[in-house]
Amino acid sequence: MQRVLVDELRWIGPQRFLHALNYCMLLPGPEAQQLAIYTGWLLNGLRGGLAAGVLFVLPGMAALLVLSALYVGLGDSELVDVFFLGLAPAVIAIVLHALMRIAKRALHSVSLVALALTAFIALTAFAVPFPAVVLGAAAVGWVLGRLRPGFALPASLLGVDEGRAPLISDDQLHHQQPSVRRGATILVVGVALWFAPLAAVSLLVSPTGVLIDLGLFFSGAALITFGGAYAVLAYVAQQAVAVYGWLAPGEMVRGLALAETTPGPLIMVVQFVAFLGAFRDPGSLDPWVAAVIASLLVTWVTFVPCFLFILLGAPYVERLRHNRQLAAALSGITAAVVGVIANLAVYFALHTLFAETQDLGSDWFSLELPVLSSVQWAEVAVALLAAGLIFGRKLSVLKTLGICALMGPALWLLGAR
Repeated sequence: MQRVLVDELRWIGPQRFLHALNYCMLLPGPEAQQLAIYTGWLLNGLRGGLAAGVLFVLPGMAALLVLSALYVGLGDSELVDVFFLGLAPAVIAIVLHALMRIAKRALHSVSLVALALTAFIALTAFAVPFPAVVLGAAAVGWVLGRLRPGFALPASLLGVDEGRAPLISDDQLHHQQPSVRRGATILVVGVALWFAPLAAVSLLVSPTGVLIDLGLFFSGAALITFGGAYAVLAYVAQQAVAVYGWLAPGEMVRGLALAETTPGPLIMVVQFVAFLGAFRDPGSLDPWVAAVIASLLVTWVTFVPCFLFILLGAPYVERLRHNRQLAAALSGITAAVVGVIANLAVYFALHTLFAETQDLGSDWFSLELPVLSSVQWAEVAVALLAAGLIFGRKLSVLKTLGICALMGPALWLLGAR
């Protein structure tokens, strides 16, 4: 989004884009979707926000619904195993690529690097909840902003090249005076739309069962998961695998690989989680019907809050755009998100490159380590290839996934698996 909107189309300036990104990082839920809505709102008001948000979701939703059905229908076949032998390890390199891109722009001081490392250690070794990490980083950023006024200076004042000026100046972007009446209207309509499908499922299908569990879980996740898609996925993976048992750890990586190959926000992987969970525990419904209903329900309750948060908060955030204390708090959050994404990279590496892991820790300390003797060398080779293609050859994510997907059959023919 930054490459296209800021560098190529130049619809919005880098600092305005980063300000919107930092606000979206502060919000719970999928940051990419929120950023699309916010950018659409800046460019063309309410209509722009709705158009950008809806069209950002629809293609990926349709594509991943089809891929989820194919996965379930062919999930036990050797063909699927061969395909994911090349695709799943590439996800590790893709997550690392996202980590490096965000870190390059977010960690411009020693304090921010320390914040990122602290967030990583807190999540990896001490299982600190995501909201606590993000809110703690905001508090630290605010304090540092008070002690060091230059802590969150704009990139232009830090000597960072911001490229060509945007085609649409800041003064021409949409702005709106916040009001109680406007906020109340958006809140009432948004909350009603958010929970309407869940109420319909409860009345027409069943007030209990996996559909309600999925709807309630992802409605809650929309409120408590911070830091963008990669951060949300770390929480969803832990809950969906360890707590609810909707899918296996390896399947979570496979779902992310599928989501990476589809257009739209990466968080659409929640649709894959819902499809598998409902298909395997459909209750009184046909498994395929339950899976489709669950996919659409989870997509709705995950993305509708994004519109609510942005349309409610954007006018207020725009008024505070030059507030250095807010900028410092948001910079702290962005730094913590770097640590969150690093934690996700470790999670995927453990469950993709090794067949077994072991837990080391006590009541307050918990660290998952690989069993080195269970290393899967074929997956390691594909992960290294993907890293070389992305970091060395500078190939796009889609091209990298395409090449790595072809490696699966090649390794299978060579007897690597």
